[in-house]
Amino acid sequence: MTPSPAATPQEIGDPVAGVDSDALRSAVSASFDSTVAHLKDLVSVPGIAWPSFDPAPLDRSAEAVAALVRNAGIADVRILRCNKEDGTPGGPAVVARREAAEGKPTILLYAHHDVQPPGDEALWDSEPFTAVERGGRLYGRGAADDKAGIMAHIAAYGAVTQVLGDDFGLGVTLFFEGEEEAGSPTFRTFLETHRELLRADVIVVADSSNWKVGVPALTTSLRGLIDGTVEVQVLDHAVHSGMFGGPVLDAPTLLSRLIATLHDAEGNVAVAGLVSRDDVDVDLTEAEYRADASVLDGVQLAGSGTIASRLWTKPALSIIGFDAPAVDVASNTLLPRARAKFSLRLAPGQVPSEAMEAVRKHVERNAPFGAKVVFTPGESGNAFQTDTSSAAAGFALWALGEAWGVPAVEMGIGGSIPFISDLTDVYPAVQILVTGVEDPDSRAHSANESLHLEDFRNAVLAEALLLARLNAEDMR
Repeated sequence: MTPSPAATPQEIGDPVAGVDSDALRSAVSASFDSTVAHLKDLVSVPGIAWPSFDPAPLDRSAEAVAALVRNAGIADVRILRCNKEDGTPGGPAVVARREAAEGKPTILLYAHHDVQPPGDEALWDSEPFTAVERGGRLYGRGAADDKAGIMAHIAAYGAVTQVLGDDFGLGVTLFFEGEEEAGSPTFRTFLETHRELLRADVIVVADSSNWKVGVPALTTSLRGLIDGTVEVQVLDHAVHSGMFGGPVLDAPTLLSRLIATLHDAEGNVAVAGLVSRDDVDVDLTEAEYRADASVLDGVQLAGSGTIASRLWTKPALSIIGFDAPAVDVASNTLLPRARAKFSLRLAPGQVPSEAMEAVRKHVERNAPFGAKVVFTPGESGNAFQTDTSSAAAGFALWALGEAWGVPAVEMGIGGSIPFISDLTDVYPAVQILVTGVEDPDSRAHSANESLHLEDFRNAVLAEALLLARLNAEDMR
């Protein structure tokens, strides 16, 4: 997909008044080695916001990020946090603010400094918290998700202030969350507590991906999310499988039969009442998807319609947890109950509460052999869709194309960023742009997470160009 001519009146390479693309490119390149070095330092801090991990490294991570922001020339830098519902403190967020000049808009640049746990370290080719360069990529936990987003914001700000000097009047707020990978439990409270401090005209969320290496993208849609648990109960207590087996089926078997009803024979989600569309403008080939998702040879793809619609505009339901005895400790008993946790990605336009009710009705209606089904709703988050006709979206598409030298793609993402709905609720008039530094092989959340360094350089440049463009235009 090429950028919309209405949204991006300048073709790639055409000059834009107030934007010195060559000077910005030089400034980004001159400081890039330092930018990567700072990113490596951040990767070395294992800041994990999960309650089961030591909070001290997370605090060190926030301090390290705050120091980098101060070094970039912003004096108003704060480390803030709000309490969770149980009274325990949330993750430390770094907030820095440069006030806008008279008549200029304010842009808020978001990323998060907390990271996922490393998982099984035996699966890593190098130490998770030691950043290592190999083959033009930087490997390490958080190298892509999302410490590179933090460094892209800081480096872009440094480049544009260096080039424009006193002519740069844009208001800039940096908001680096410290608990995103733990589900952002205090995010809404944080927004409401610091509503004026975080108020902006444009928000850039740097926590997504590009189309592929060498091709930039603006993420224009995200699926919503609901989750919950389904428990099947068949007996009051466990009984001997030889003495009583036959007339009644055990709970794991019946739960498995119930789970099987969630998809049709083709693999489409079979829950009635869910929004599903097949109207994407770009698509992946089956070979591209199989390579990106590491699908084993011989495994058939599920669902119908284009692959991109199956990823972006149709629901996707997964079983992400199953309570049953481990094989190594299993005994010959009929288990009385079994429980599974589901995760359902929702198409844009789907109301999460209606999707939750649809799943509840489905599992209760399809209870196998009259088993008792207990449905417990979990978390939910709204889908997101960008208004690509907005001025900010047009400027972003132009900046991405200018930085990479090829037109940017407008793409969806199958994942969810639930806190974006909080941003739109608290700031209904704001223009939200979702960008990113990842590519399909970044393996965020997995072993050997990595960042493509040349694309990272382009991402820094694209954001510097966007800042300069917003500074040059009348956005009010």
